[in-house]
Amino acid sequence: MPRYRLTVEYDGSGYNGFQAQAGQPTVQGALEAAITAFSGQTVRIAAAGRTDTGVHATGQVVSFDLDKAWPARTVMNAMNAHLVEEEVAVLDCAEVDADWHARFSAVGRRYLYRILNRPGRPALDLGRVWHVKKPLDADAMQRAAQALVGLHDFTTFRDAGCQSASPEKTLDVATVTRVGEEVHLVFEARSFLHRQVRSMTGTLAEVGLGRWAVGDVAAALAARDRKACGPVAPAEGLYLTGVRYED
Repeated sequence: MPRYRLTVEYDGSGYNGFQAQAGQPTVQGALEAAITAFSGQTVRIAAAGRTDTGVHATGQVVSFDLDKAWPARTVMNAMNAHLVEEEVAVLDCAEVDADWHARFSAVGRRYLYRILNRPGRPALDLGRVWHVKKPLDADAMQRAAQALVGLHDFTTFRDAGCQSASPEKTLDVATVTRVGEEVHLVFEARSFLHRQVRSMTGTLAEVGLGRWAVGDVAAALAARDRKACGPVAPAEGLYLTGVRYED
């Protein structure tokens, strides 16, 4: 029974998150329907990350098994043919070992958060960026973000509904840079707590707006208290951009 790995991109605006839900449009549902349409087989795919409603991806990774061996290029082309009416596209497909798993084999995940920082609202990127009208100090946000790097108890930045067994995570990268009219925040870690990236982003934006001092982020982290978190950034600016594997 061959196993396949897909790299997928999607606009999450019209989906009720990644994970399949009865009666709701989801990315997983769209992908599984496309697999069934070309192969005649009902499958359950595994994903590297279950993104929330409105969150996008340019580098989501999924894996699944098929009863029949198909050329990887055929799988990719056939799925894309059945996804033409969805905001989902398969970018790459490869056959992998039977013990390889999109989620459990992953050793790192990378997220990008895009903030459009200008007075005028977005038109072309509506639903794909967080629009912040007032000027942001990206340099101050970058300095504040470094307090989050390393192994910490991230209770402050953990959603109340998070199902992770522990609030401790190791954040490998946290960078904030200005790119023209946008401010980009990049976070990398082996795994993240539920809404951790959006919670950290919203808090760092408070620094950029001058409402928080740079040192307030470290203090919020040390508090280990959800009440110490700043406002949570909206979903539309968040992208899963890559998943790292040892191979």
